[in-house]
Amino acid sequence: MIHKAILTLALAASTVAMAQTESSTYTPGVTLDGVNYYLPRTALRVVVEAERTNTYPGELHPYAYRYLMLTDVATQASTQWTIKRVSVEPYSVADTQRIYNVRLKGRTSAPLVSLSRDGILLSVNTEAAEAAPLQALPASTQEPRHDSPRRYLDKEILSAGSTAKMAQLVATQIEDLRDARRTVAKGEAENTPKDGEQLRLMLNELERETTALEEMFTGYTATTTHYFEFRHIPTQASGSDIIFRFSPTYGVLPADDLSGDPVYLQCQNIDQLPARQTNEDTDKKKAKMEQGIYYCVPLREGVAITHQGTTLYSGEFSMAQFGNVEILSNLLFDKKNTFKATFDPITGAVRKISE
Repeated sequence: MIHKAILTLALAASTVAMAQTESSTYTPGVTLDGVNYYLPRTALRVVVEAERTNTYPGELHPYAYRYLMLTDVATQASTQWTIKRVSVEPYSVADTQRIYNVRLKGRTSAPLVSLSRDGILLSVNTEAAEAAPLQALPASTQEPRHDSPRRYLDKEILSAGSTAKMAQLVATQIEDLRDARRTVAKGEAENTPKDGEQLRLMLNELERETTALEEMFTGYTATTTHYFEFRHIPTQASGSDIIFRFSPTYGVLPADDLSGDPVYLQCQNIDQLPARQTNEDTDKKKAKMEQGIYYCVPLREGVAITHQGTTLYSGEFSMAQFGNVEILSNLLFDKKNTFKATFDPITGAVRKISE
């Protein structure tokens, strides 16, 4: 929702001889004759998509080689995290060190000043929309329900006097299931369905039961997807900060959790703003323009997120805090020239000026 502040101390146009809008630095607060506004700082939201894979050993894993000739099976529970994707999107926060006041001087017309929810200047003499809100993080996925192999065991196996005996009987059942599936697939079984769909269902059920029993030896894995966000306001045009930490065992961690290795957000300025030219003429012009609308000329920054020498993300963003603050002349907004101006809510740059 746009907060609109209309300066209401205007007189009728016929009574105005020379109108002028004045803008100056101002401490936070409400004035009777103006509107306070902030310039923005460009902040970054880092979204991390990570996968967690849990490994569960089978209860019969000590017998995997003896009965099924399997060697590479899980022997203990473990968790493994991997980073799948990192994305970055900009948003704005009010720069409390750069607050200005649009106020009336003399018999000015009453300009319409649109502000964001947190007081960032959006437009003058026209309406403008705020930046789209950041989207909510996707929901993390849940580990699927695992098909318990014990539901396929008969009474003889369940009543086996030892784990070794159970392993032997389960291995025999697995071989029987494999033989049955081959027989059905070849159409040699007495009860082979004639209908194609029924045949497919029977084969799938035999495969499901075989897999469940095999997992009593091999164990199984379950993978879930998780999302994390970190918000950061860069303070150096060229520099790096630890944005979060990562551990293959513990996953994505806050920057101050030393259980993981640091993941850095690095900024590198791409554009160089021209040096300000100062001389007597420009100083005089500058003094006359002090009563105007302040805006940002942002600096373009390269942003990279790296972990142990690997780049997880790279991109470019214009950032308000690393550029210059300039002024639109007050003459653009007096009674004779009612111009309209809109500003980028994230970078503070001029988007459009029109009559």
